[in-house]
Amino acid sequence: MTGWIVLPISLTAFSIPGIWIVYAMAVMNHHVCPVENWTYNVTCSDDNAKQGTPKTCCTLDDVPLISKCGTYPPESCLFSLIGNVGAFMVVMICLLRYSQVIELSHSSWLNTVALISGCTNAAGLVMVGNFQVRKHNSI
Repeated sequence: MTGWIVLPISLTAFSIPGIWIVYAMAVMNHHVCPVENWTYNVTCSDDNAKQGTPKTCCTLDDVPLISKCGTYPPESCLFSLIGNVGAFMVVMICLLRYSQVIELSHSSWLNTVALISGCTNAAGLVMVGNFQVRKHNSI
């Protein structure tokens, strides 16, 4: 059972750099503005910066939120992959921890609640990763 310690470490090692790569792709594809030079400008026109360079004129639509960074292709594909793999790892960690607690002691309601909570969080991560909202639709 001690070999499974790699799973939580790999979840962290996979997810954090993956999110930063998605952010870098969104900046280079002009979908968001870089954090270090973001200033609000109401009078921006279309940005004519070259592909592969950050935007120079930013509006409120270009704030680098996680939902904005993972909305448009190609970074949305990587964002979905990171979300799916991360959710799978979370479910595996929850199941292994649940089994470990059952093996070491008697079944408790807290252990069951922790398993349900972890699996619910993983399902939410899959939803966030795979169902991106591109524009606000008003009814």
